[in-house]
Amino acid sequence: MIYGLAGILCIVTVALCIKIYYLKRSAREIADAFADRLKTDTNTLIDISSRDRDMCSLADSINRQLKILRSEHMQYQKGNTELKTAVTNISHDLRTPLTAICGYLYMIGKTEDTDKIREYLDMISERTEAMKQLTEELFRYSIIVSGEDPVHMEDILVNKVLEDSIMAHYGALTQKGIAPDIQITENKIIRKANSEYLSRVFSNLLNNAIKYSSGDLHITLSNTGRIVFSNKAEGLSASDAEQLFDRFYTVETAHHSTGLGLSIARTLIDRMGGTITAEYGDGMLSITVLLSTS
Repeated sequence: MIYGLAGILCIVTVALCIKIYYLKRSAREIADAFADRLKTDTNTLIDISSRDRDMCSLADSINRQLKILRSEHMQYQKGNTELKTAVTNISHDLRTPLTAICGYLYMIGKTEDTDKIREYLDMISERTEAMKQLTEELFRYSIIVSGEDPVHMEDILVNKVLEDSIMAHYGALTQKGIAPDIQITENKIIRKANSEYLSRVFSNLLNNAIKYSSGDLHITLSNTGRIVFSNKAEGLSASDAEQLFDRFYTVETAHHSTGLGLSIARTLIDRMGGTITAEYGDGMLSITVLLSTS
């Protein structure tokens, strides 16, 4: 009897030692694989030789965290690239008018011709306004993306907000030689939205058309509430259209634009529970806005 119990105890002891050995080996495998995944840019997951349920569960848990970490790292890299591009673009766009202002101030100091001085001052005013618009766009974006307050939503008559926005920009459109083709349904389109946000969205879309349109603009508000801004956009591509809502993205960096206008529009539309998309085909860029009905 005693020998039998002793034999069983020995077997159990040996089994436990084997179990502990494999657990330690699995732990080392996980530790080595984890360290390797942190050092290398790879999507390969941690795999262990042990079939122990708890160790496999641990490996799966670490793999899930690695996926999250990798996703956040990619977002960080993308944001870092965007920031570097933005700093380059913004520096260029601010330096260009600033250099011109310094030049005109120098010329003013060298002449007593009143007409010339007035001309130089007009040019300085124009360049100063460009710098003001750039800095205001950056400020607005920082305020919008950092806002944590709940959005005040109410029933909005979309027709009126769109019409008011078009009228506010009509002078700038005509100065650019753009005669907009406007088709707004007579039916009242009422949607749950924020009036200030919606006005900002329409303003940014109109400003985008003023900057990049090749001379035409079509604005449609259909009976279904579908809002479309479309215009000819020479030099644009389908890949450009997919990136238009990315932060700091600009088709051309010399248009005195931070590339935040459409990104702000998307942020505001998202907060109101709507959608905004861009499509490009046959030389036409179409941006479609759909607002939530509830």
